Amino acid sequence: MSRFQVRKVAVLGAGVMGAQIAAHLVNVKVPVVLFDLPAKEGSKNGIVTRAVDGLKKLKPAPLGVPENAALIQQANYEEHLELLKDCDLIIEAIAERMDWKLDLYTKIAPFVAPHAIVASNTSGLSITKLSEVLPESIKPRFCGIHFFNPPRYMYLVELINTPTTNPEVIDQLESFVTSAVGKGVVRANDTPNFVANRVGIAGMMATMIEAEKFGLSVDVVDDLTGKKLGRASSGTFRTADVVGLDTMAHVVKTMQDNLKDDPFYSTYATPKVLAGLIEKGALGQKAGAGFYKKVGKDILRLDFEKLGQEGEYVAGGGKADEIVARMLKKPAADRIKLLKESTNPQAQFLWSILRDSFQYVAVHLDTVADTAREIDFAMRWGFGSQQGPFELWQAAGWKQVAEWVQADIDAGKTLSSAPLPKWVFEGPVADNGGVHSKDGSWSAAEGKFKPRAKLPVYERQAFPESLVGEGAVEPLKAGTEEFKNEEVRVWSLDGEVLIASINAKLHLISPTVTEGLLKAVEIAEAKYKGLVIWSPDDVFSAGANLEALMPVFMTKGAKGIAPEEKKLQDMMLRVRYASVPVVAAMRGLALGGGCELAVHCARRVAHMESYVGLVEVGVGLIPGGGGLTYIARRAAEMASAGNANADIFAFLKDGFTNAAMAKVATSALEAQKLGYLLDSDVIVPNKDELLFVATAQAKAMADSGYRAPLKAKFPVAGRSGIATVKSSLANMRDGGFISAHDFHLASLIADVVCGGEVEAGSLVTEEYLMSLERKHFCSLLEHPKTQERIMGMLQTGKPVRN
Repeated sequence: MSRFQVRKVAVLGAGVMGAQIAAHLVNVKVPVVLFDLPAKEGSKNGIVTRAVDGLKKLKPAPLGVPENAALIQQANYEEHLELLKDCDLIIEAIAERMDWKLDLYTKIAPFVAPHAIVASNTSGLSITKLSEVLPESIKPRFCGIHFFNPPRYMYLVELINTPTTNPEVIDQLESFVTSAVGKGVVRANDTPNFVANRVGIAGMMATMIEAEKFGLSVDVVDDLTGKKLGRASSGTFRTADVVGLDTMAHVVKTMQDNLKDDPFYSTYATPKVLAGLIEKGALGQKAGAGFYKKVGKDILRLDFEKLGQEGEYVAGGGKADEIVARMLKKPAADRIKLLKESTNPQAQFLWSILRDSFQYVAVHLDTVADTAREIDFAMRWGFGSQQGPFELWQAAGWKQVAEWVQADIDAGKTLSSAPLPKWVFEGPVADNGGVHSKDGSWSAAEGKFKPRAKLPVYERQAFPESLVGEGAVEPLKAGTEEFKNEEVRVWSLDGEVLIASINAKLHLISPTVTEGLLKAVEIAEAKYKGLVIWSPDDVFSAGANLEALMPVFMTKGAKGIAPEEKKLQDMMLRVRYASVPVVAAMRGLALGGGCELAVHCARRVAHMESYVGLVEVGVGLIPGGGGLTYIARRAAEMASAGNANADIFAFLKDGFTNAAMAKVATSALEAQKLGYLLDSDVIVPNKDELLFVATAQAKAMADSGYRAPLKAKFPVAGRSGIATVKSSLANMRDGGFISAHDFHLASLIADVVCGGEVEAGSLVTEEYLMSLERKHFCSLLEHPKTQERIMGMLQTGKPVRN
């Protein structure tokens, strides 16, 4: 298969979704041109300009850094259709109106390049019907591409082919969306609302029906159907508010209009309460009211009984009954048995919605998706469930749960009288104990287990997300193990590159982790090309483990901590000066000591969603693992770059501010801007490719003759730099912007990054600056205000401002 190169993408429609898709393409360095209608007044690009400006204000931020909005090329249909000829992929994302979309396709058709793929980001309209207006030459290159909102953060993208779509086109698009855009692709059949919205919205409708039946309020339902149930923390009604009640109603209408023969059709009727809220403009979060309403700092909930009357919103905060919360902590089989057998109304409600979902996916599997795999991944990636419905059913005991569900159907307790299909009880699925097996996942349409797609792009994923029943090897049990202690596993997949995986809670760096990483460097130098520090979850390291040092502090005080702190610093330098390249494979949190570990590696390979920063001031400390030393060294390197011999202090200000204000980068792109990632570091869009890319980097560096940097002294800003910082801090303190303790902390940070009481331009070593870090870190441990901050964080998980 020839390589499908995407040099430029056009996004048609600068609405909420179109603009955010364009933003994410810019995040992953894909050139993009964003189109919309010509404005009636002012610049013809006015509509697009307003949309692009709006991206900078949206929360959660669609752009990795706000200034990247300028990279989105702006265009309108009247003046710029010629630009389409240079685009390899055209994504249409205008309003969900079939007539508008067909009109637009007719308009753009003459300008589509002969090789370009055209895809509609519809959330539920028939892709086949949309294709009918296209010229015959474009039909094989047309399909559906359904991003989920917000596109930067939602992992799911559904791809939908038509009967005339060339299979190679879908393969090419899947490869691009997976690797370059960083998404999890689910292929959906061209049925109303495809997979995730079909199953997810049907589940929400069923939940609303069952909630009314059991007399449960929206806040209690959300507590029951959120994290406690292994689903998105927003639960059901809050999710509807976030999505927008009008958007949800639109998806429901697609089902009402197109699924009249569906055995669950009666459940698609718009609930009276939903219709009532929409009628009065209470469309959810964007309108300030929906199922919930924010009044000042209070979140009120809708009282169904009082809808349309005075006082319809009442105090919220209702929670699950303690007995039900305990049931939900049990393993799947025990959990579902307890819920089914309990007489508690909340437990009965939960059994009912789980039973409804099992029935729904089993009845519809043969039409909505190729296999059960697509349904489970769609619900994980599109609706935030920890497990899809089939997975949960399989984990809970396939045969027993099937019998319970069918018994309820026979007793008329379910929302539909449709029986479970025969394949549930007889044949390969029953024999296997579920729809997922080591041979693949069950296809009801074809009556067999089908393996995963074998596209070359998936060879870049050593450990793709797996499903219950697939028998996939867990990452931390894979490969050849070289060393292991309680908190670090040192192993290799390929015999060429060593991997160190921290498995402590939040991957906090304790003396045990320090020991494991030192051992990893030693083994890598002896036997391997390089070392990658990687873990399979979404935390690189959330910092140093303060709790692990508490016993030492309690018995020996700050003097006892100093040697432990030095061991941590020595480990950082050992990593930096290792004779083989050490690569940090970063994803999620890299805070405090985690950030310090990353900056001391020879290279960083970071997932787009990496949150990086030195946050120690939040617990009344300063970075003590070499983070401030790094800031000072980088300032000196940048000042001398290109023989500029510029003022070091000019390059130090940002680094000082980032540490003193505990600034955390909210993307890998922002981490580059803050200086925690370098331009030479690699940003990876897809989380599951992180290990592959990091390993490839380590090998490439080794094969290129990697040598560790030579230890060298570097100049610092000295006492004049400290004085400049302190005068600015004094103004902030005296103006009430920072507390006296904040002033003290920032002054100590300034002392380290400027090199202490030395002349400007004095040459220092990393070890000297680390000794300053260590001295101030240990002195702070005995400061009452710092102790208040540490205890507050350990007790509440929130920073104390004092």
